[in-house]
Amino acid sequence: MYRRDDVAVRQARLAEVVADRIIPQLLRLHTEVLPDAPPVELVVEALAPSSSDISGLAHVVLGSDLEAAARYVLVLRDRGLSMETLFVELLEPAARYLGQLWDQDECDFIDVTLGVARLQKLLAMFNGSHLLPELDTRRTVLMAMTPGDQHSFGANMVLRFLEGAGWDVAPAFDRTAAEIARAVGARWYAVAGLTVGSERSLPALEETIRLIRRESRNQMIAVMVGGPVFAANPALALEVGADGTAMNAPTAVLMAQKLFDEMVLKTAN
Repeated sequence: MYRRDDVAVRQARLAEVVADRIIPQLLRLHTEVLPDAPPVELVVEALAPSSSDISGLAHVVLGSDLEAAARYVLVLRDRGLSMETLFVELLEPAARYLGQLWDQDECDFIDVTLGVARLQKLLAMFNGSHLLPELDTRRTVLMAMTPGDQHSFGANMVLRFLEGAGWDVAPAFDRTAAEIARAVGARWYAVAGLTVGSERSLPALEETIRLIRRESRNQMIAVMVGGPVFAANPALALEVGADGTAMNAPTAVLMAQKLFDEMVLKTAN
């Protein structure tokens, strides 16, 4: 079904009708007919993306109509939700949903890769970084494992998805912290991605991040981390000195784009 272009258009039109006609009427009735009802702010909060919104967007981006996907997000944004909220509650969960479809063999790798690439384009569109084509040449990532880790499967999957979304990715597996730091000092990278296998490696990860920030040619380099320990406790990413974490390889693409856009904004200011 998701390969039919008319499905994406019909979903976008339905969302527009809900946003333009039904929701305003509900809010008016809420104010005029139910004066003792909860504040409108609580009603708006309840209109945050639902599980059907998330799966709906995921199926739209599996199609080929990027404009329909953009309209889909625009309708939700017009509810009053910030782009940060949409990232956390819509775009990132949609990428995670695509990963689940792949895990369950409901989509092949190419389908999911293209879908995630379209989600990345949506994020760039709404953050405005797609208006600066010269930035495409700076969409670079150094992908590494925490020194001492032996399993590269997760890092390789992130690398494949990033490349599929158009990133220039340089692998730096089986490197020491000093070698990783020299690599980011020798070439400009927008993002450094690091995976960690267990809590035992967290001290080594923290030291590697410190060296990356000290030696990087790009002094505003963003660092994202991943691995089971961060899936269980995402707040741990900030504690080790990273800028963000991702639950799986598809969401890592969106996190890299988000960090890239934030860096562009800081540079412009």
